[in-house]
Amino acid sequence: MNHYETVFILNPVLSETQVKETVSKFEDYLTSRGAEIVSKEDWGLKKLAYEIQNKKSGFYTLLQFTAPAEVLIGFETEFRRDERVMRFLTVSLDKHAISWAERRREKLKTKAN
Repeated sequence: MNHYETVFILNPVLSETQVKETVSKFEDYLTSRGAEIVSKEDWGLKKLAYEIQNKKSGFYTLLQFTAPAEVLIGFETEFRRDERVMRFLTVSLDKHAISWAERRREKLKTKAN
């Protein structure tokens, strides 16, 4: 199993319910194919650095997961097919990035409490 991190931006005209449905669709896709969701962060509506599809903002979501490599091809195809997704980026995490992500999550947990 490889470790991955995906950030995707959803269209800002979506309602909160539609955003949650879209995020859960991608989570379900991963879990149904043997992946394990390590972490999920909803960053909310953020201003974009540049316009995408004539939009100046978008709903950001970060997913960290472990999955077999062959799952990634279909996962990214789902992003391309979904018209609600404006952009996405998936990166493979090495051991240093994994430990950094764990420290970051712990820091966020202590801030929340």
